[in-house]
Amino acid sequence: MDTKPIKVLLIEDNIGDYQIILRMLDKSENTKVELTHVPRLSTGLKVLQNDIFDIILLDLGLPDCQGLKSFQVTLKKHPSIPIIILTGLANEETGINAIKYGAQDYLVKGEFNGKLLVRAIQYAIERKKVEGLFIY
Repeated sequence: MDTKPIKVLLIEDNIGDYQIILRMLDKSENTKVELTHVPRLSTGLKVLQNDIFDIILLDLGLPDCQGLKSFQVTLKKHPSIPIIILTGLANEETGINAIKYGAQDYLVKGEFNGKLLVRAIQYAIERKKVEGLFIY
């Protein structure tokens, strides 16, 4: 059975982090992922107007928006798409607040591998479906 790929929008300005995440997702054995990458929040929001994604991976340290504000802006414009926060900061308070405000997960760069990332993506999509907000 050929399953349709999970469409992922990665909003990440660091090319090295993008390449690491791309390799992690490419190595996934049981899940097909179609990754679109943009380096700025403003570009990501434009892409979201023209294409449908299953999930957003969002860095909190972007050139045009910093911290939880980037998450809040994205969630407000696209509440039906699950969002996983990616950050270089292991700040528990920020992570808890992100989840409290509606993020599906909060992952610290360098502290997860491809298997964990794919699982987080799959679980986030399923949780959003359960919330009744996921749009096909």
